[in-house]
Amino acid sequence: MTDLLTLAALAVAAFAAGLIDAIAGGGGLITVPALLAAGLPPLQALGTNKLQSSFGSGMALYRYARVGLLPINSSHEVPLAVLFTACGAVAGTLTVGFLPAGWLKWLIPLALAAVLTFVFLQPKWGQTPSVARWKVVPFFAVFGLTLGFYDGFLGPGTGTFWTLALIGLLGRDLAVATAQTKVSNFTSNVVALTIFALQGHVLWMVGLVMGLSQAAGAWLGSHLALKRGVKFIRVVFLLVVSATLVKLLWSAVG
Repeated sequence: MTDLLTLAALAVAAFAAGLIDAIAGGGGLITVPALLAAGLPPLQALGTNKLQSSFGSGMALYRYARVGLLPINSSHEVPLAVLFTACGAVAGTLTVGFLPAGWLKWLIPLALAAVLTFVFLQPKWGQTPSVARWKVVPFFAVFGLTLGFYDGFLGPGTGTFWTLALIGLLGRDLAVATAQTKVSNFTSNVVALTIFALQGHVLWMVGLVMGLSQAAGAWLGSHLALKRGVKFIRVVFLLVVSATLVKLLWSAVG
C-alpha cells in the first residue's frame, strides 16, 4: 500500500467521492470498491474508508455551517442528531463483524428504488420548506438510531435516507436537508472510525492521503451545491441514487 501509483489512484477516487458525497451522498460507492481493489481485506477497507470519509463529511459540514444552513445556535437539533446517531453507529459498527448483511441485499435496493421513483415523479419535491409532520425529538431518536446503526453496519444509501426523512417528516427543503444530513454523516463516520481504529482495522497513511483528497472534493462539491441551488442538487441526487441502486443490485445478483 506504499506504492505511489496505488496511492495516487486512491486519492483520485477519494476526490471524486468527496465531490459527489457533499452534494448528494454516495461517496462510499467509489472509495470502498477502490480500497478493496487495492487489496485491503474487507474490515480494513471499511475502517480506512471511515477515516478518509470523515475528512469529506467534516469539510462539507463546515462549508454548509458557514452559510447558515445548519441550526447550530438556535436549536437543539444538532445535539440530538449527534447523540442518537452516535449511539446507533456504535451498535452498528460493533456488530458488523458478527451479523450477515445478506438479508439487506434486496431490502435496501427496493427501498432506494422506491425513493428514486418518488423523487423522479415529484419534480418540485424539496424545492421549498413544508410543514413538519414529526416532532424533533422522536424524529432524531428513530432515524438517528436506525440510520446510525445502518451506516456503522453497512452504509450505502445512508445520506439518501436521511435526506428523504428530513424533507418528508421535518419539512426541510432539499438544500437544507443536504446540509443537515452531513451532521449525522460526520457523526457516524467518526464513531465508526474510532471503533475500527481500536480494533486495528485502519491503515492510517492511506486513509490520511485519501482524506486530504476527499476534503478537497467535498469543498468543491459543497461550493457547487451552494452556487447552483436546489435544481442542481436534485439532478445529482437522482444520479447518485440511481448509481447506488445499480451497484447494490449488481452486488446482490453477483
